[in-house]
Amino acid sequence: MSTTYVIVTVLAAVMAGFSGASIFFKAKFTVEPLAEYGVPQGMWNFLGAAKAAGAAGLLVGLFVPVIGTLAGIGLVLYFTGAVITVARAKAYAHMVFPVVYAAPAAAALILAA
Repeated sequence: MSTTYVIVTVLAAVMAGFSGASIFFKAKFTVEPLAEYGVPQGMWNFLGAAKAAGAAGLLVGLFVPVIGTLAGIGLVLYFTGAVITVARAKAYAHMVFPVVYAAPAAAALILAA
């Protein structure tokens, strides 16, 4: 396990965890765009939980690699869905945000291989 992998994985976990917490705490910068994109409010807690689970999975993956790999795949798929949601809402100026969150998760997944 390389130092780069550990740093990138921890960064990805912190970012995903922050993103999940911002939904749970109803941070204005997170929930206003979700409403704008047409994401039903009933789904918000599920989305926050998915990000939190991905973050936890990445950290556990430092000790149990298969869990980290699955968490990385899940987060990449999650943020790919977020990119699609933003694109469907035609909020192209916001497209960078899910990409920024997906990048370290994808990098951690690649470095795990």
